[in-house]
Order: sequence, then C-alpha cells, then structure tokens
Amino acid sequence: MDKLLAMRMFVETVDAKGFSAAARKLDIATSSVSRMVDALEAELGTVLLNRSTRQVTVSEAGMAYYLSARHILDSVVEADTAIKDSQEEPSGPLRVSVPSAFGRAIIAPHLGRFLARYPRLELDITLTDEIVDLFAERVDLSIRLGSPAPMEEVISRPVGHFKRLVVASSEYLERCGEPQEPQALSSHECLRFNYGAANQVWTFEKDGQQWRIPVQGRTKSNNIEVLQELARSGYGVALLPDWLAYNDVESGLLTQLFHDFTVNPNNASAAISALYLPNHRGSKRVKAFIEFISGILEDA
Repeated sequence: MDKLLAMRMFVETVDAKGFSAAARKLDIATSSVSRMVDALEAELGTVLLNRSTRQVTVSEAGMAYYLSARHILDSVVEADTAIKDSQEEPSGPLRVSVPSAFGRAIIAPHLGRFLARYPRLELDITLTDEIVDLFAERVDLSIRLGSPAPMEEVISRPVGHFKRLVVASSEYLERCGEPQEPQALSSHECLRFNYGAANQVWTFEKDGQQWRIPVQGRTKSNNIEVLQELARSGYGVALLPDWLAYNDVESGLLTQLFHDFTVNPNNASAAISALYLPNHRGSKRVKAFIEFISGILEDA
C-alpha cells in the first residue's frame, strides 16, 4: 500500500466530510477512496472513520491520526515548495483567495499579464467574501479588505488602501431629497453591507472631528455588488468602495455625497492586506503575487 497516498485519501475524506466529495476533489472513483481508507484502517488495526448511511464522522483515534497525517502531508508539500521556491523563477502551484467583487473589478483584468510574466506558476484563484482559514483550506495567500480577522500565526502585510464613498442615484435624490449633512442619513433608506452586526454605524471624519451615524434601511446584503445595483436603481443610499463606485460616479450614474468626509462602516479600516502563513515568508510565488497586486493598486 502506498502509505502517503492512503494518508492523502483519508485526510481528504475528513476535510470533505465524505468519500464521494473526497473522490470528486481527487478526481477518482469513490470506491477507490473507500478501499484505500479501509486498507489503512486494516493496517493500523483501528477504526479511523465511523460510517453510516447518512454521514462519515471521525473517530477519536481517527482525529489523532488525521492531525499527524495532515502534518506529514503538509511537510511533503513544503519540501517540494521549498525546492521550487529556491529556483530563480517563481514556479509551482499558488492558491490565492480574494474578495469576489474586488477580484472581478481589480484583479481579473490584469491576470493575463501576471500569467504571462510567470509561465511556470500554476494559479488557483478563488473569489469569496468568506473569511478563509489559510491552514485548513491550504491557501497560500489571501487578499482581504478592511480589518483582517485576527488569526494566530498569520502574517498580514499591507499592500494598499481604498476609500469608501457615500453614493445615491439622481432618481433617489430627486424623490427623497439630498442629505446635506451626515446626520440627515438617519431619515434615509440606507443600503447596508451585512457585517453580521445587528446595528450598523457609519463613521464620518473631518478636520479631526468624528460623527457616528446609526443607519437604517430595509435592505442589507453580504454582496457589495447587490448594493451597488440597488443604489443605481434608486432604492437607497449606499456606502461603496471607490474602486467599485468610481466609474458610476464619473458617468453620473451615481452621485457622491459628503465629499469632504472620510467615512467607514463601524470601526472598519480601509486597508488592503495580504495574509499568509509564516512558512510562506520566503516564498517567491507569494512574493510575486503580492508585488503584482501592489503594482495594480499603485497604478489605480
């Protein structure tokens, strides 16, 4: 039995919470995964996975073995990666996670240039607004906007900043009136990004003074592009990042309000950060993507 292969199939089964899902990820037959895990259990003389018609769960012995196997497999990957990163040109697999709208608007238009510059890199880029566990999901680099979620043993490197703009359509402003000061937003329909907080505050700053304005509205979403579209259609006032709202403001589709203020939701920052694990500190692949996105943001 190929022990490393068996370990990988077992670990993938645990991560995917089932044989079928693991098989799809590995692009092999479900029966092959099941047989390999069965053989691993037979060799170890213990049950690693509890099987039922509904689900597969990890036994106590299986969890202990999973942690050790995962460490071994990660060490093999790190050894391979270290050799590739020691070469003059960045090469090998690079798994990157970026926020959905930011990835489409800012990164995607330039990816061809990145791939052309580094022909030996194998890029796997995921667009998601979820907080990514770099270790559990085996992600090399995550780009995050605002305040990165605190995570142990994760390096956060700033790569840029953005501004947030308060915007509304001319249709909405004609119908509901244009707020002349931030405090007036309390009587307006505000389109809110769903940060998970029950109450949302937009913080305005000007000349060293700060105003915290509770905003209300019947619509919120965890997707900033949904809020952008609703603002375009005249359904409320939105707080959008400049990289998303800029073209709409330039074309007149949206009107920027409160030009003289800096505004952020709650206590969120306006930083753009690259997050990676300490074992990628010297990675040429990670460094190449960080330099790539830093260059994009400098030119924006």
